[in-house]
Amino acid sequence: NTASDLSEADKEENTMVSDPERTIYQEGFYYEPLTDEIKQRITGISYPETGCTVPYEDLNYVGLLYIDFNGERQEGELICNRAVAQDMVEIFYELYQNEYRIESIRLIDEFNGDDTLSMEHNNTSCFNYRVVDGTTHLSKHALGCAIDINPFYNPYVVFNRNGTGETYISPKGSEVYADRSQNFPYKIDENDL
Repeated sequence: NTASDLSEADKEENTMVSDPERTIYQEGFYYEPLTDEIKQRITGISYPETGCTVPYEDLNYVGLLYIDFNGERQEGELICNRAVAQDMVEIFYELYQNEYRIESIRLIDEFNGDDTLSMEHNNTSCFNYRVVDGTTHLSKHALGCAIDINPFYNPYVVFNRNGTGETYISPKGSEVYADRSQNFPYKIDENDL
């Protein structure tokens, strides 16, 4: 190594912040326990101040890269259950490597914990301590074990079981995408990566 190589490496090392609890899968893809800063960001929004049955210790913060709808590289962030954090970075790394397009990956807290608002903005998200839309049962999102990817194009659909009444589709405006037999961009189905 030359002196210039070493000084460049030293500069890079000095600019990188290392956390012994952070697991780096690939450059730009990592997960770690929730920091105090992240806890502050989510408490009272996606993580209720009282009554939350999921301890902070069961959750991980995930940093990742993705390709947006304009074909540009973006940094995203999610919170998920620590049991699926490794899977999460592996899956999103594969999507990134294949230039899979995702419009937005931001914490639900940037939408004030409002799942519908996040979906209307086609935001990909995971943890949000909430009930299943239209019920009183906790969602898998409340455990950090469910993720919505490009949810405007892959809406939440509840079919009326007894054949009467209307099918419920969320978010509003995404009704055209509820017909999964149609071809359209960003549709997740068995043929999608």
